[in-house]
Amino acid sequence: MVGRLPEALLPAVPGGPGAPAAGAAPPARRRRRPALTPGIVIPAAMLALIVGACFLWPLVYPVPPPVGGSILDASMPPFSPGHILGTDPVGNDILSRILYGGRVSIEVALAVSLIGLLVGGVLGTVAAYRGGMVDTVIMRVLDVLIAFPALVLAVAIAEGLGPSEMHVIWALSFFSIPAFARIARAGTLRLHGQTFMLAARLSGTRTWRILRRHVTPNIMPQLVTFALLGAGVVIILEGALSFLGLGIPAPAPSWGNMIALGQGTLSAQPALVLIPSLFLLATVLSLNLLGDALRKRWSVR
Repeated sequence: MVGRLPEALLPAVPGGPGAPAAGAAPPARRRRRPALTPGIVIPAAMLALIVGACFLWPLVYPVPPPVGGSILDASMPPFSPGHILGTDPVGNDILSRILYGGRVSIEVALAVSLIGLLVGGVLGTVAAYRGGMVDTVIMRVLDVLIAFPALVLAVAIAEGLGPSEMHVIWALSFFSIPAFARIARAGTLRLHGQTFMLAARLSGTRTWRILRRHVTPNIMPQLVTFALLGAGVVIILEGALSFLGLGIPAPAPSWGNMIALGQGTLSAQPALVLIPSLFLLATVLSLNLLGDALRKRWSVR
């Protein structure tokens, strides 16, 4: 004789035990949070506008070269013919130098963040997953690097290597690698005792496959968020090195050395300092706001 099914398993036919009572409100659906919020869209749009202007404007609307201006065009005011933002004391177009200088700052920030994410992420992940002596050796070496003040270490390396864009990238990478390694190590340690990680190890899955399929996707949001926040710091440090004459060598433009060169004529032409400062501020602010918004978004998930 077949037993009777529990009422909870009966199909929800009209009037049956599984059907909702007459006049009852349907169950509320969980509302999904929108994928894009103003906190993400606004700083992302601002950042895209700045990056697009620096890299695409000279291709769409040609501007004069950033160096080699004529002394006859020196210190022209804004909105002069052929010079929207005017010229500096040696006749170089300010808008052109802003755009090409922005390229340098963005390229340095991107390169340093990628090096830190790749090298530091791998070191931190391996240290946490292997543990023991491997973890101790890797993290103690990185602790030695992170113990030095970032700007002092960058100045020492840049002074030893000489001023150039590539040397600035290597100098600032020493500052970023230990920070990324700590983020990756902390994220990997949180995953190490999870059930799916234990099941993957017991099933005989190779270590590199566990790291690629299980660890990397789970710690990548934290690393990307930190990369956005760190890129703003890198832009400021690059500007500081260029301001000190240890970054991008003049007359090649960067926002940092433009501010340094403009301080001599600050009273006569404040735009030489204010305009690159505003571009630097807007870029760093958009990176910080975007990184903070993504951190909140991913932490809720």
